[in-house]
Amino acid sequence: MKILYFSATGNSRHVAERIAEPTGGSLISIVDCIRQGHYQFVDEVIGVVSPTFYYGLPSLVYDFLKKAEIKADYYFLVSTYGSSPTATVNIPGRKPDAIASVRMPDTWTPRFDLSTPEKVALFTTTTEDDIANTIAMVGNRVHGNQQRRKTSAIFGRVAYMLYDAARATRHLSASDSCIGCGLCAKQCPVQAIEMKDKRPVWVKSRCAMCLSCLHHCPKFAIQYDGGKATRKHGQYTFKGK
Repeated sequence: MKILYFSATGNSRHVAERIAEPTGGSLISIVDCIRQGHYQFVDEVIGVVSPTFYYGLPSLVYDFLKKAEIKADYYFLVSTYGSSPTATVNIPGRKPDAIASVRMPDTWTPRFDLSTPEKVALFTTTTEDDIANTIAMVGNRVHGNQQRRKTSAIFGRVAYMLYDAARATRHLSASDSCIGCGLCAKQCPVQAIEMKDKRPVWVKSRCAMCLSCLHHCPKFAIQYDGGKATRKHGQYTFKGK
């Protein structure tokens, strides 16, 4: 089994690892595949694990699946989400045989508050059950949409139209607390950040807006819209148990 995954803060990687454990399946980073130009995959079972952005797939996952050639007897997709999953509305290429979802902390901190462990825990009440159900789905080769919570496809498509504006890099900036470590540039999955005079500069008009730069910054210097909400909503990366 091969599991292709994209993870900005560790949520989706954790889910991919858990699904792979029972079979010893291999994990493959979608970001690495894009950088290496690797788009052909063959196995008996192939899965994709991705976060949900604006009720759909992150732009880089969408672009990757448009090019990917997936040859498998059983192909599944798992979306990690914080509010509602509707990644099913925009899956290019081969359609999955099965779809599942796992609720995890929502890292879109322009809206969601992850400033305390208690607030993070509000998102994880069904996480273990969701993972167990997903492992069973894959093990039993169950077909169809197995998502616990679903949003209407019409609403999902309308909401996803807002994603393009939200991912404009003009929304991102670094405060004076930046120490010029360059971690944000290193972490950016779409190479939208370059360091100039020890300061991050967004060199693309749009990115995936995964907020990896914001959540990994050691000084919490990077903010969205000047930190109007993100500064008080905190940073988050998956720590495990």
